Amino acid sequence: MRISLFAVGRLKAGPEKDLASRYLDRFSKAGPAIGLELARMIEVPESRASNAETRKREEAAALEKALPEGAILVLLDERGKALDSEAFAGLIDKYKDGGKRDMMLAIGGADGLDADLRARADVVLNLGSMTWPHQLVRILIAEQLYRAVTILSGHPYHRV
Repeated sequence: MRISLFAVGRLKAGPEKDLASRYLDRFSKAGPAIGLELARMIEVPESRASNAETRKREEAAALEKALPEGAILVLLDERGKALDSEAFAGLIDKYKDGGKRDMMLAIGGADGLDADLRARADVVLNLGSMTWPHQLVRILIAEQLYRAVTILSGHPYHRV
């Protein structure tokens, strides 16, 4: 299954980008052995609209445009469901084994995600009840993708 990451906003060069890239590289190298590959990282600029609702709609339209047909859409949103790492790995495995070809994990902009997009999503997850800067969310989700591969392949990286 091809996994893509979509993010509103661009990571500037620096330690956050380096660390996210390191985990995505690990995922790219370990994933193919179990049928997972990193398809692409899509960064779109934040909308410049004058109000939050319009900005969220415009950012959602950019996501919809980038979403492969038939892809599983996983949104990261504070109102989503919290999963532990093993359950997240199981979610990916379920869709992969169910024959899904594409999955997109999406990080919204500073205003959050459009309500219609949230309603359309296959899965809405949160990374805990704290609010995280988008730069750290990218690192967290990149690490969790790598961790999911190690869990699914029986690698000892994930210890409980």
